[in-house]
Amino acid sequence: MILDEATSSLDTVSEQLVQAALRPLFASRTSFVIAHRLSTVLAADRILVIDRGRLVEAGTHDELVDQGGLYKTLYERQFKPERSPTVGLVTA
Repeated sequence: MILDEATSSLDTVSEQLVQAALRPLFASRTSFVIAHRLSTVLAADRILVIDRGRLVEAGTHDELVDQGGLYKTLYERQFKPERSPTVGLVTA
């Protein structure tokens, strides 16, 4: 089965519902999921990271985060909250 950005235009709740419905199908066959949203592939057995048409990284989510490469950078951009500036903060 090949899914190409199957949940890209869905909100987070709808994406989770679709992923839950597809999970049993993934268990019984080879599936390729093409996605920019990393939440779509976090539980994949193997993630391939392609940059400018070239395979640059491969592994599980944990392996790719530990490698500290492009995947980790993208993961942090998508999942780590931005820090709010403290400009104008007054304490007594």
